[in-house]
Amino acid sequence: MIISHPLHERHDLLRGGLYGLLLGDAVGRPYEFKSVDQLPPFEQIDMVPPSGFNATYSTVPIGTWTDDGAQALALLDSLCQHQGLNIDDFGYKLCEWLESGAYTPDGQVFDCGIQTRVALKRIQKGIAVEEAAEHDEYANGNGALMRVLPLALWHQGDDAELVRLAIRQGLPTHGHPRSGFVCALYCLMARRLIEERRYYSPDALAEELRTYLDSIESRELDNILNAPQRHHPQGTGYVVDTLWSAHFALDSDSFEEVIRKAIALGNDTDTTACVAGGLAGLIFGYEGLPKNWLIHLKGQDLVERLIVPLLNR
Repeated sequence: MIISHPLHERHDLLRGGLYGLLLGDAVGRPYEFKSVDQLPPFEQIDMVPPSGFNATYSTVPIGTWTDDGAQALALLDSLCQHQGLNIDDFGYKLCEWLESGAYTPDGQVFDCGIQTRVALKRIQKGIAVEEAAEHDEYANGNGALMRVLPLALWHQGDDAELVRLAIRQGLPTHGHPRSGFVCALYCLMARRLIEERRYYSPDALAEELRTYLDSIESRELDNILNAPQRHHPQGTGYVVDTLWSAHFALDSDSFEEVIRKAIALGNDTDTTACVAGGLAGLIFGYEGLPKNWLIHLKGQDLVERLIVPLLNR
């Protein structure tokens, strides 16, 4: 689809992408792990859940992002500090998050994916950052995808380098190529929104990605494009499902509708809404984000400190 709203300034887009990611994460958090029939009616899905709803992590304050947002901010901080992807520094920053709550609004860690926790514990024990993640086909959770957007916001090189770095940033926790290729597709989608103000679906960008892959890797890309989740998204923690679930949610007329559609799929609602929200923030810009949600978002002083080097770049 072509974005029909007036073009936003670049800073508005970059702020929109980062805050859109955090808002989606924070709005999705109370509904995490719920099946579709456990969710409130569509119009009642909101930053503040309806009265009587049995919210997940009910003791966590409204407007708090989860591991998704924290890891994305860790990536942004590392990129800006080193003017590039320093995989060791990024891995250590992820460990700082897990150990002491770095990059959270209040120093509290209450959610961490199994693959991510196992890999970061290995790094803490001295395993090399690039060797810590599982590489088997069943190790394809969405933990690398949920945090990758800051790379697309920061990066100014060509598409080939963006693809390479998108794959590489996943290595501390997610080593299977499928996860890396989904991250690469997502970053290309984000780049087109920033540079062309136009939304391209994953399959629309797949042929470009294929030019950077060998024949074996290209077959792995086909697994993403031909996955059943493409036509039946379910909002699960599987990285391919998350990509197609976000794509489904983005066919909406407002940022709020994108997030509600993502959450209405159930299951891994914070991450689906985070991944969709980052792109939706690029579509609608910071000025298009709902003010009644932004007012509840915790930790904005931290976000503002971390976003300054990005905006000054």
